[in-house]
Amino acid sequence: MEHTSGVPFQILVFLLAAVLAPPLFNRIGLGAIVGYLFAGVLLGPAGMSFFEDAEGTMRFAELGVVLLLFLIGLELELSRLLEMRRDILLFGGAQLVVTTSVLSACAWLLGVPPVAAVIAGFALSLSSTAVASRILDERGHLTRPYGQRTFSVLLAQDLAIVPAFALLPALAAQGHGTADPSSIAFRVVAALLILAGIVLAGRYLIDPVLRFIVRHGGPEVMIAATLLLVFGAAALSAVAGLSMALGAFLAGLLLAESSYRHALEINVAPFRSLLLALFFMGVGMSLDVGVVSRHWVLLLAALMALTLVKIAIDALLALRLGSGLPDAARIATLLTPTSEFAFVILPLAAGAGLMTSDMGQVVLALGVLSMMAGPPLISAGEAIARRLKRSDGGDGLDRAEDLDGSGRTALVIGFGRFGQTAAQFLLSEGVETILIDRNVDGIRLAGRYGFKVYYGDGARLDVLRAAGAADAQIILVCVESPALSLKIVDLVRREFPLAKVLVRSFDRSHSLALMERNVDFEVREMWESSVLFGHAALRALGYPEDRVEQVEQDIRRRDLARLELQRAEGVDAGGDLLHQRFQQAEPLVRIDAEPVALNAGAARALAGGNAPLP
Repeated sequence: MEHTSGVPFQILVFLLAAVLAPPLFNRIGLGAIVGYLFAGVLLGPAGMSFFEDAEGTMRFAELGVVLLLFLIGLELELSRLLEMRRDILLFGGAQLVVTTSVLSACAWLLGVPPVAAVIAGFALSLSSTAVASRILDERGHLTRPYGQRTFSVLLAQDLAIVPAFALLPALAAQGHGTADPSSIAFRVVAALLILAGIVLAGRYLIDPVLRFIVRHGGPEVMIAATLLLVFGAAALSAVAGLSMALGAFLAGLLLAESSYRHALEINVAPFRSLLLALFFMGVGMSLDVGVVSRHWVLLLAALMALTLVKIAIDALLALRLGSGLPDAARIATLLTPTSEFAFVILPLAAGAGLMTSDMGQVVLALGVLSMMAGPPLISAGEAIARRLKRSDGGDGLDRAEDLDGSGRTALVIGFGRFGQTAAQFLLSEGVETILIDRNVDGIRLAGRYGFKVYYGDGARLDVLRAAGAADAQIILVCVESPALSLKIVDLVRREFPLAKVLVRSFDRSHSLALMERNVDFEVREMWESSVLFGHAALRALGYPEDRVEQVEQDIRRRDLARLELQRAEGVDAGGDLLHQRFQQAEPLVRIDAEPVALNAGAARALAGGNAPLP
């Protein structure tokens, strides 16, 4: 049956599997990824044969890995990547060299030819970026020390894929006596030029283009532009003979400091989730059940040996480079599942004649089994890490690192004249502060004065999540529309109840609506400046400071009492609390002082609360 009501039958089957597999396998503790792999085995050629072209499915599903690497690049600012260079070079490099050497030696001792043994050892030494980063993202631990160290190793491995893809054709040509050094040099130069083009476009061209699209196009245009950007970078990378994922990662890395970072992340995330589900199903489909049934004893023994070797090497290297025992357990188990890139390298090697087809299928089956065993093993590593934490006197929950180690985080929604002044207090104390606004021109102007403001609509839940609202201790709502303000407050109160909410109010009606919503703090935007202005007016007339303070306190008390009456009886209540006519001051105060002139500095101070950026 090819179609049902005009919809391809395979799409319906895929969506049904994507809906049922994750909750079922999460319920039994194996994780969504194992569910996708199992669904792939069940639906593929070895099972019910709903999908017979496993190779074609994998080629399409690799786009999910491309989108994943793009999002990972968005999470890493270049400055942070430079800070990770020690772990990338030392930990990542050592892990790859040592693990490949040990696994290659084991394969060679079992009778595998040297070249095939090195290829198999290299492929199995790689760790799954999709599995590890997904689990770190679900835990919210990507920015923790062990998360960053894990990702450093994954990044080093992904970078190592570049020469691996270039070497495979060279090895095949050498084996056939047709190696051409000049052609290899040409490919290397072409790859460097294309990568340089991606870097230059990401640095100087993409931001202005996105600004134009946001200003003159709709949301659907922004989504199309995002996908064009990601897949365009991936396609250019593939033309250079490099992995598509590397090009996408580089594009994401270059846009990590862009004002449109969160908008890009939101546009890509749904496609990434579906394509990754298809990728893991494709991996399951590629598993040859006949090979597993014929060599199950060998595969089981090899799986246990592979797991022990990788855990031992990764844990020892992590301890040697300064990680504690709990973090070493986490890192070692996260790096155990075989990489998705292994399922690209092994067929290429078999197709180039560098290993036999049967040998390639055995190693591929071992990689699939390793990926399926990964999530339960990672859960066990987390449990061991928490137990080790408790044995050291802690409770195993790592509360000190819950907010990226900073201890204080804030989200400011709206960076106009009001928001920029409020944010100054946070930024001056080094509070980790995310600034978002939807005014493109305002964002550009703020950038000229050194502010990093991200484009986004604070009334959208996906924008708030991407901006880190789930981790923010306080959320400042400083937008310029009362209706939008109330919409954001309702959303924040419902979705992020632990955050303290501070809101800019426009008038008494807006303040009353905010009080009904039990915000932690609200202030009318003109109230404090008006009180300051009135205070200065009496001082300019020569009234002594103590009397002016009395008048100010009286006006503040009356205003608060009026708000309470209006809250209880309606907006028309409390009018009698206003000073509506001339009243003689009591007690009488003799004015002897000369009027106080306001100098230019004082005038600027009065205006500064609502002054625009210079």
